[in-house]
Amino acid sequence: MFPPIQDMYRMAPELVACFFGMLIMVVDPFVPRERKDISANLGVLGSLAALASILLMVRHPGEGMYGLLVVDSFSVFLHLIIFAAAALVILASDEYLKREGILQGEFYALVLFATCGMGIMTSATELMTVFVGLEISSIASYILACYRRATPKSHESAMKYFLLGSFATAFFLYGVAMVYGATGSTSLLAIRTVVAHSAGNQVLLTLGFGMLFVGMAFKIATAPFQIWTPDVYEGAPTPVTALLASGPKAAAFAVLLRIVFTAFGDASSTWFWIVWASAALTMVVGNFAAVVQSNIKRMLAYSSIAHAGYLLVAVAAAGAAGENSDAGIAAVLFYLVAYALMKLGAFTIVSHLGGSGEQRLAIDDYAGLSTKQPLTALCLSLFLLSLLGLPLTAGFLGKLYIFQAALDARLIWLVVIMAVTTVVGAFYYLRVIWVMYFREAQQEWTPVPVTPGVASVMLITAVGILTLFFAPGPLLAFAVRSAAALR
Repeated sequence: MFPPIQDMYRMAPELVACFFGMLIMVVDPFVPRERKDISANLGVLGSLAALASILLMVRHPGEGMYGLLVVDSFSVFLHLIIFAAAALVILASDEYLKREGILQGEFYALVLFATCGMGIMTSATELMTVFVGLEISSIASYILACYRRATPKSHESAMKYFLLGSFATAFFLYGVAMVYGATGSTSLLAIRTVVAHSAGNQVLLTLGFGMLFVGMAFKIATAPFQIWTPDVYEGAPTPVTALLASGPKAAAFAVLLRIVFTAFGDASSTWFWIVWASAALTMVVGNFAAVVQSNIKRMLAYSSIAHAGYLLVAVAAAGAAGENSDAGIAAVLFYLVAYALMKLGAFTIVSHLGGSGEQRLAIDDYAGLSTKQPLTALCLSLFLLSLLGLPLTAGFLGKLYIFQAALDARLIWLVVIMAVTTVVGAFYYLRVIWVMYFREAQQEWTPVPVTPGVASVMLITAVGILTLFFAPGPLLAFAVRSAAALR
């Protein structure tokens, strides 16, 4: 039976993204090589149309697809992050693809298909539906990671991503099987009912949650499951790295939050210490490993690991707060927005400055950038300072909310570890800024002019970071409403 029209509205972003992805695949073979901009324009149009179609979701809240999906404030919030990130990645990638000689329509189609899978993950209320969304996103991401087909490092990154991702998927499926064996259902609400009455097999439930967490921890890139991150981020095309650092991480955190607060909310003792330990280890590994990096993509990769640890601190704080978990969940959501803006902006600039074949990725290559492209250097400095968490940036408020949630939950040791590792992070962020402003270039090099697409992304992300500091109220209120939807 054909689903009701209301369900089509509830899946409007995914349907629009898939439609434009298939349209690009059909049109692209007939487009002459010198007119490949047509596929790029269709990609931008498709991403913006999918983003706009979220309005249809908002007007038709509730369960859809026979209870497999739900449209609530939480799913709408995450959809906005994911589809906005995809639109910015597509907008900024045109220059890179032309420079590398790989401007083909399938790039934009794969980004749209990957985003569709991420959207399904954020709305799923059933574990097998999460798996479907995860695989749609992952398969497209594996191909994107290998998109520079003539580059051995790109093949290496894709192979590592694929093999480790397959293991993580297997862990997730084993977790689903164990949870089903303990509760007789894969529905998050049904699992919550069983957990609340302690009616299931507690050993199976604990093992099941542990395996589910491993599957999501891989996507989030938390220790000790972060080993793939620096190699994949370095080898993948930089626009793809920007996507991997923002969209999949937001989708994976959405799934993790739904699992721990919707399904296992009444069994926080089962998962709290797992999240606590992972948060502490992730912050330490990410920040200390980033200090010794000389490649800026690897440095930003370890930075992403560290920020995953900060987000896990907020998850642990929400779990420790019990019924008052909204503040911790809202801190996660607010920080995800700030984090996406920071990483998208930073990786867009890295993509622009990388040069043909991504030859200029060493931090020392950024020497003298402040005199060659002062606005680019200023924007990159803003993104790095926001990642560090200095005032006047969204990163500062994001970390402040996480600190506050952790202090309210009396997670003193996590607060101490977060504070110490943030100080460690100051070294590698400020090092890049020092190189740009206080060191002369070792060899003569003139960066290519900033294209309109790259300039637009730099402007949007920079303005967003500053706006969230001076006017955080609307977004924070939306985050609090979204957090309440998980209960």
